[in-house]
Amino acid sequence: MALGESSGYLMRFKQGLKDFNELVVFEHTIFSLPFTLIAMLTASYHSGGFEWFGWQILCAGLLAAVTARNFAMAFNRYCDQKIDASNPRTLHRPSADGRISRTEMLIFIIVNAVAFVLISSWINTLAFALSFPFLAILALYSYMKYFSSLAHIVLGICLGLAPIAGAVAVSETIPLWSVWLACGVVFWVAGFDILYSIQDIEFDKQNALHSIPSLLGMHKSLLVARGCHVLAIIFWSGFLYISPLSAHSYFAILISAIMLTYEHYLVARNLNNIPKAFFVVNGYLGVVFLIILTMDMLL
Repeated sequence: MALGESSGYLMRFKQGLKDFNELVVFEHTIFSLPFTLIAMLTASYHSGGFEWFGWQILCAGLLAAVTARNFAMAFNRYCDQKIDASNPRTLHRPSADGRISRTEMLIFIIVNAVAFVLISSWINTLAFALSFPFLAILALYSYMKYFSSLAHIVLGICLGLAPIAGAVAVSETIPLWSVWLACGVVFWVAGFDILYSIQDIEFDKQNALHSIPSLLGMHKSLLVARGCHVLAIIFWSGFLYISPLSAHSYFAILISAIMLTYEHYLVARNLNNIPKAFFVVNGYLGVVFLIILTMDMLL
């Protein structure tokens, strides 16, 4: 009997982990984490080579990134529970179908917020000071859709904090190149979020939710998304221009431009390709960007 009870507890624990992983969609960390690492590596790089910042800072930086994202995603699910439950595309999320209760989500949110602040305080003074406004910005996104179509930009700012945080973790400063890198992330994310929101045009209109697609319609939204991605390429080019990296790093810009062009080609060809464009193309973009810049630093 004891063995059976123990097995039951283990199964429930595993299912709980699975549900929370689905709640925060942990694999989507791939969007922001590469740019955190790019900023950390760039902050440690000079014309003479690397000044290694140590495994402790690396691990702390990654943990801070994960806890901040867990907070943001869980807070968003907490605020959107009712509308998620009424949207056919999202009604099977664990926050909407009851697998995770509001109390459990609230505990998860608080734990990750406290962990983020504590980790930031260990990293350095500036990281600690910025941890509070960072959490406020991450929380703001969850309310933007209720009163402004600029929610896409705010989501971009949320992910754009990642390279700022990476630079702060290593150098305890906010260098200008990190701002350009962050601005590129802002418009990259805003662009693909606009594309993703096309799926919810009718639902957003019926529920008085603000988005670029519900405001401008599909065709104009495609143009706005393209404009955002052009700006992303411009800002990333500016980042490389003022960073200590060599001209070889511009290959990352070329590859990113090709990938974003392919993303828009997929969506323009068939709206059913939106999930593929959103998850696959953008998931690879940050990783490829990181690999190319790391190779340039090493070689």
